[in-house]
Amino acid sequence: MKSKLCFVLLAISTLSGCYIKARLYPVQGSLSAQTPVPVLMAKITGKINLDTISVILEDGEVCKGRWILVNHVQSPKGANSVIAPATSMSGVWDSIYGPGFYLSRIVGARNYAQAVASGNRGTVLDVEMSSGTASDGSPIIGVARDNKDNVYKLVFGG
Repeated sequence: MKSKLCFVLLAISTLSGCYIKARLYPVQGSLSAQTPVPVLMAKITGKINLDTISVILEDGEVCKGRWILVNHVQSPKGANSVIAPATSMSGVWDSIYGPGFYLSRIVGARNYAQAVASGNRGTVLDVEMSSGTASDGSPIIGVARDNKDNVYKLVFGG
């Protein structure tokens, strides 16, 4: 119920033309080794559904992309398993949240979105977010990876 509320609030804010702030914290790669570790700012907008993501990198480069909602394919009626969508980000989820996290918490999530944000200087960010399954009360969480081997934890709010 809590996860539905989070996505509903996200939808309401995007319906009103507002945006949601998010931060990307480097957890692997060259950026995570810097002192202090740079925190990237992101803005997620939309009118009816999630629409765009814009991320400002530490050097001022701006990456922009569009969200797509991912529909998970359910197994035939009566089966208890879910078929995972094709994604190269499953290892990123597991590296941040622990082994098996992607299969146990992301696969089958009712609210799951992906975006590719391209920068004006060549950086490409793959970003994913999910609010978990309908019954587990999960908050909205996310991960990202750039084409420079940096991995990020995506945190919403503030």
